[in-house]
Amino acid sequence: MRLGFFDGSPKFQSLGSRDICNDEHIELATESARQGTVLLKNDNDTLPLDTSTIKTLAVVGPHANATSVMLGNYAGVPCRVKSPIYGLSEYAKVNYQMGCENVACKNDTFIFEAMDAAKNSDATVILGGIDLSIEAESLDRVDLLLPGFQTQLIQQVAAVSKGPVVLVIMSAGGIDISFAKNNPNIKAIVWAGYPGEEGGRAIADVIFGKHNPGGRLPLTWYKADYVNLLPMTSMPLRPVKSLGYPGRTYKFYDGPVVYPFGYGLSYTSFTHTLVSANRSLAVNLDKTIQCRDIAYEDTAFKPDCAAVLVDDLTCSNEFEFEIKVENSGKMDGSQVVIVYSKPPSGISSTHIKQVVGFQRVFVDAGGNESVKFKLNACKSLGLIDFSGYNLLPAGGHTIVVGDGDVSFPLQLSFHGN
Repeated sequence: MRLGFFDGSPKFQSLGSRDICNDEHIELATESARQGTVLLKNDNDTLPLDTSTIKTLAVVGPHANATSVMLGNYAGVPCRVKSPIYGLSEYAKVNYQMGCENVACKNDTFIFEAMDAAKNSDATVILGGIDLSIEAESLDRVDLLLPGFQTQLIQQVAAVSKGPVVLVIMSAGGIDISFAKNNPNIKAIVWAGYPGEEGGRAIADVIFGKHNPGGRLPLTWYKADYVNLLPMTSMPLRPVKSLGYPGRTYKFYDGPVVYPFGYGLSYTSFTHTLVSANRSLAVNLDKTIQCRDIAYEDTAFKPDCAAVLVDDLTCSNEFEFEIKVENSGKMDGSQVVIVYSKPPSGISSTHIKQVVGFQRVFVDAGGNESVKFKLNACKSLGLIDFSGYNLLPAGGHTIVVGDGDVSFPLQLSFHGN
């Protein structure tokens, strides 16, 4: 309706490819892909690659020449599609060998040409992963591994490469690439998701340092044996202790992972400092609001009024805090400041933590920026009990920033009028 399809608006009906596929929009598509790229490994600061020393580049793998694969699903008609080969060729002379004919990689005879390219190039970029033939809305995955001979391709190419090896993974879901994470011959790992029509340019810009990656994983990457720990027909997110089933997602799973939710590296270093914070919050209750019971561990302290129903509150209570983000490295970059809340200790079968806010901030090398948060108590400190009620619990909540380098307590209490 906003585009005027139903009222004949000439303002929008006259738009065409010259309007949509202009330089500004192409750059927006590229920047979206750059910001969504996540750096998972970077041993010895191998990345970004230096164009003064990297003149030839072996580019191998089933996604090396990816085009429509990068669009994922629910995509419109792209203005153009720039493959990784195209993007990387802007920085170095590319020696392309596919290594696998597709992501299924059922034929290992192409691996030898890929190995030969790696032996004779200054650096190697391996582009692997999965696609919509493996994961889709109507297609469930049966494991968390790379398909076919992809693992063999990566291992064999990395073993013979003359220069540093960079592994780029395209996927939506997580993949157990522990073998690559632990392989000293693979110096860097980048996750690109399905980066869209300008994905090839974005990947190259990250690898060669035109863009400093600041993306974070939006999901947990489990180890491969996770699928054997519970049936996929088990729907609860919480652990099912009676059956030995682990929880799902970062909120309820605290077992071993390949990479955790929210993980992501940078070419620079950031530090966080708590500048100011509210450490207590009093919520006034009128006489009509009843206290709700909530399950606690047997030995834990339980407040007299353990919780109230969020729907009974006006939910106008807010708490504020300020974080200073300092770039202590030598490269400008962006940092995604993720804020979690943890419920009071002792509450039974609730989440471990939950995301309650985030901001991306760009900080010049050697500089610092202030990031302020104002969060609603009901939205940020609530929990869902087994009956499906949204409750606000009293007690000592904890606010955690990022990986936990900054945290502070927030004591929530109820007061009657």
